[in-house]
Amino acid sequence: MGSRRFIQCDVFSAQPTQGNALAVIVDATGMTEEAMQRFAAWTNLAETTFLFPPDNPVNDYKVRIMTPSREMPFAGHPTLGSCAAWLHSGGKAKTEGVVRQECGVGVVNIHVLGNQAYAFEAPPTQIQAMGSEHRTDILNTLKIPAASVLASTQLDNGPVWQAFELDSAQAVLAVDSSLVRWPTFKAIGLIGAHPSGSECDFEVRMLAPSSGMSEDPITGSLNSALAHWLQSQGRLQKALTIAQGTTINRSGRVSISADAETVRIGGDVHVLIDGQVEL
Repeated sequence: MGSRRFIQCDVFSAQPTQGNALAVIVDATGMTEEAMQRFAAWTNLAETTFLFPPDNPVNDYKVRIMTPSREMPFAGHPTLGSCAAWLHSGGKAKTEGVVRQECGVGVVNIHVLGNQAYAFEAPPTQIQAMGSEHRTDILNTLKIPAASVLASTQLDNGPVWQAFELDSAQAVLAVDSSLVRWPTFKAIGLIGAHPSGSECDFEVRMLAPSSGMSEDPITGSLNSALAHWLQSQGRLQKALTIAQGTTINRSGRVSISADAETVRIGGDVHVLIDGQVEL
């Protein structure tokens, strides 16, 4: 047993407790994989992260990302939350304004925007066709009319997503997540546009079993994959604001921007708990 710095933060919302919670062990040096997995199961959050010195000294830290049952190679809100926790705990980036994080998909650059806002450079996303039978099975299970589906695809940026663009944000919000069958389906991502002039450009939902819930509050990795999908269609010509978590009473906000070289996924992070844990 030993005392370790522990932070719990809220990611992707301007309002603390309205985003996605993340637990962070700031210095996990010496922890075994079994101990990390056991602690992640105990926190019972969608993800818990464990920070280590980087393998390559040009980077700032290394993160391992655990769900209650398995390790993830990459995830969005753990990336922003881990960066904020590391800086809050006294971490100093080697490059001013940019934190270089090592994780399962490689090195991810995180831009420190100030005023509790951060943005990570989205890792590459593989875009491929979804099997027609699988597509039909998902639509039938969720009772989504085929006529309301504008496009569908499979996206892979570490996690694998079955993504559907519906014809409106209202159609996205109307889907009943309790209808999904687990473990038959992989994680399902839904996106639909809000009317022109709305506060947010799109509504997003991620349906997958997470901490006993059938829906994730706010999902940076899904939004990252969706952003690459939009970019591949030439539809990321301006900055976008994404709403997520609406149906489960969260007020998630994800910013998406792009230039010729990178797609950035941003949002606010609030540190809510800072203390010690005995592990």
